[in-house]
Amino acid sequence: MLVHDNGSLPYATTMPPDPVSAYLIDLEGTLYSGDAPIAGAAEAVARLRSRGVPFRLVTNTTSRSRRMLMERLTAFGFDVRADELLTATLAGVELVRAAGFARVAPFVPAGALEDMARLDLRGGTSGRPHAAADVVVVGDLGERWTFALLQEAFEQVAAGAALVALSRDRYYRQGERLALDAGPFVAALEYATGTSAALAGKPGAAFFTGAVHSLGLAMDRAVAMVGDDLRSDVEGAQRAGLQGWLVRTGKFREETLRHEGMMITPDRILGSVAELG
Repeated sequence: MLVHDNGSLPYATTMPPDPVSAYLIDLEGTLYSGDAPIAGAAEAVARLRSRGVPFRLVTNTTSRSRRMLMERLTAFGFDVRADELLTATLAGVELVRAAGFARVAPFVPAGALEDMARLDLRGGTSGRPHAAADVVVVGDLGERWTFALLQEAFEQVAAGAALVALSRDRYYRQGERLALDAGPFVAALEYATGTSAALAGKPGAAFFTGAVHSLGLAMDRAVAMVGDDLRSDVEGAQRAGLQGWLVRTGKFREETLRHEGMMITPDRILGSVAELG
């Protein structure tokens, strides 16, 4: 059974920050931005490891496979293992398999297809002939979206296919501008079909639970999620029972914090992830 969790309800906390014994850390906008690492980020991760502080790197990015992300992190000077990196794409694969869906119509970038190879992919961006699908999976196609692709996804869901969103992020930082992420396109398909998408990545509680359990820990406020997205990272983590820490890098905007801070209050705000450890 699919569990729907769009993380849209407001959350606010007035509790003081609790001691933290483990971290979940976002990638884009937190450890790196575009084609460069955030200053001091690699050193911060190295400090956590040297102190024996458990952590996982977690991302909604679907434009790159886990292998590609590992290569990127290594090139930026991060010392991490593949099992320390959890992605929305991999979570989506597990969600689809657990639900028993056989035929999948992917609307995802090429990088995500690499991590979806175990699934029977048809139509969409798979490069294989169109066929009736059990489920439509949507990632951050960005400028690769066309009317024809949206129409195909719409027709599949309207015909009875389930809808899975790898993320519902509204936007991400692309160079010097903010660009539309997967969320607006997921919302368009939901609106057109009257169907609610099941969420695989952040801010879904299942994603946070899987990340924390992979550390062998329980879901409590001794774990902090650190990221640049007030909703997906901070609110999502808090709703799951964790702390949510916001960094002033990546997509962070002061006006967003002022506008939404009445409903979403980060447990801590850092200048950057370099302040960890």
